[in-house]
Amino acid sequence: MEPSAETLPQLLLAQAERWGNRRVAIREKEFGIWQAYTWRQYADHVQRIALGLASLGFRRGDKVAVIGDNRPQLYWIMVAVQALGGVPVPVYQDSIAAEMHYVIDHSESRMVVCEDQEQVDKILEMKDKLPMVETVVYDDPKGMRHYDYPFLLGLDKVQELGAVFAAAHPGYWDAEVARGKASDLAIINYTSGTTGFPKGVMISHGAFVSTGRNFLQAEPLDERDEVMAYLPMAWIGDSFFSLAVAFLSGCTVNCPEDASTVRHDFREIGPTMTFAPPRIWENILSQAQVRIEDANWLQLRLTKFFLPRGMRKAKLELEGKPVSVGLRALCSLGRWLVFEPLRDQLGFRRIRSAITGGAALGPEMMQFFRAIGVNLKQLYGATECCAPATLHRDGHVKLETVGPAIPGVEITLSERGEVLLRTAGLFSGYYKSPEQTAAALQDGWFHTGDAGLFDPDGHLVIIDRVKDVATLHDGTVFAPQYIENKLKFSVYIKEAVAVGNERPYVAAMVNIDMEVVGNWAERRGIGYSGYTDLAQNPATYDLIHEEIRRTNLTLASSQRVKRFAILHKELDPDDAEITRTRKLRRGFINERYAPIIAALYDPKAASVAVKAKVTYEDGRTSEMERQVRIMDAGGA
Repeated sequence: MEPSAETLPQLLLAQAERWGNRRVAIREKEFGIWQAYTWRQYADHVQRIALGLASLGFRRGDKVAVIGDNRPQLYWIMVAVQALGGVPVPVYQDSIAAEMHYVIDHSESRMVVCEDQEQVDKILEMKDKLPMVETVVYDDPKGMRHYDYPFLLGLDKVQELGAVFAAAHPGYWDAEVARGKASDLAIINYTSGTTGFPKGVMISHGAFVSTGRNFLQAEPLDERDEVMAYLPMAWIGDSFFSLAVAFLSGCTVNCPEDASTVRHDFREIGPTMTFAPPRIWENILSQAQVRIEDANWLQLRLTKFFLPRGMRKAKLELEGKPVSVGLRALCSLGRWLVFEPLRDQLGFRRIRSAITGGAALGPEMMQFFRAIGVNLKQLYGATECCAPATLHRDGHVKLETVGPAIPGVEITLSERGEVLLRTAGLFSGYYKSPEQTAAALQDGWFHTGDAGLFDPDGHLVIIDRVKDVATLHDGTVFAPQYIENKLKFSVYIKEAVAVGNERPYVAAMVNIDMEVVGNWAERRGIGYSGYTDLAQNPATYDLIHEEIRRTNLTLASSQRVKRFAILHKELDPDDAEITRTRKLRRGFINERYAPIIAALYDPKAASVAVKAKVTYEDGRTSEMERQVRIMDAGGA
């Protein structure tokens, strides 16, 4: 049963009233032990924190920046701020100083909440440049004993102040939560900023609640479900699933111990639903391949027999073609002998639904996961519509699409093929950016900036960003993102940049996947000293050459990659080359790698010397010079 409420704090109290201490709302892995908090404990922590903030002078409408990994305490703080009519502003925890300063300053946050000493130190270094910030709160006290600043206090202290405030102000808490309305701002999420400064997307409680209810119609969850919270809290998808969907459905949210233990913690919990971008699914596939290769002789033989047949069955089903009785029987046997044990090793023993989004997922990866029994589907959305706008339905998954609209969402295409969205879950506007808001929201429609089309079944197909659609010298139009996604279907290619606007042909710069290619090299006795050495190895070039040749066979002749280079370094958000959500910043890339791009169009060039500026976490920079090879691609 779904509670009736207008705001996220009201939803939380409804679940606390319904379940009390009988159901777990959230867990955290700490020191190897899972710490569980019931719905009543969740609500009690939120109440004490909120009243503690009130005692510190927190005012309705105040902004609070939140920095850290997924932790129950940080979710409590966000909901506590919302309960008082304030607005949390989550910040990517791996942001460099300039990025972090921009978000905190632009949002006019009066308070910053940090997970630990590392994040506190970042704020202390820039405190003089943040005149609006009056209070800094930290959760983890480790290393903080000798910090003596009047504006700095621990979260435990905030809760103590809350208990005192509650005794002196009976009824204050209930009154403040009741004041909340659907139209109140729930959060400001900053976009990735592919072309300039990030935009602060203002999302109301009503938008969250409406979108959450729409999503649950397409993908039902309830109190029996378990989900993992391990994606950045600053990303809209985390707030949507860990707060809105969790509060509406009553499912349990689980926070891993740290980034290095996610897969192990994932297996311990065995979530029933999970969401992850393609890169995560690619990493899981790489882990599966390693496990397969490390299996004993019998299990290896069984896997190599049954897995190709499982993938064939998945391919036929995805294409809507009939599956023979014999193949079904073989796959049923493979399920018991191979697929279920492998699924258990990957943490998917209880999975009912798995969702990917943010970019296209390669057909082989989709086939692999569906072959072993993972019900993997595609989602499309945007921060401006609270995350989901489309979703594949069970039994109607198509490789080339992102599915039909979820209930409550209207999708149409403009005359130039731009995807337009209309839903009650749309954002309220960009913070302090009325011109950008007016450009994006027209007559109730959100202009996504994505180019798309509909297939005969009403599924949406995303082609590329409208502004990124390019034209060759001869007038041929091509979509760089489409080509890049095709290239990244290879497990050996981590990132790809397709170029060719106003050029005679398409060329590409790629990043290898260090882990996958490293394992490949080690199995063949190929030595290397690091990423650059491995990337420029002739054997690696031969490997990537074959991958691009195979990709070219799936592309129209005009879109095929004619020449390519493997970059000497990984594209890095700290170097402004990609965003924190791994979207390409094409303008920066085209400028920074101009010598390589020029060499790709010089038929005489077999290599090019490049100087690269590298920015470290502390803001220091250095310059390195490398020789980057240029190679012709096959199948062009």
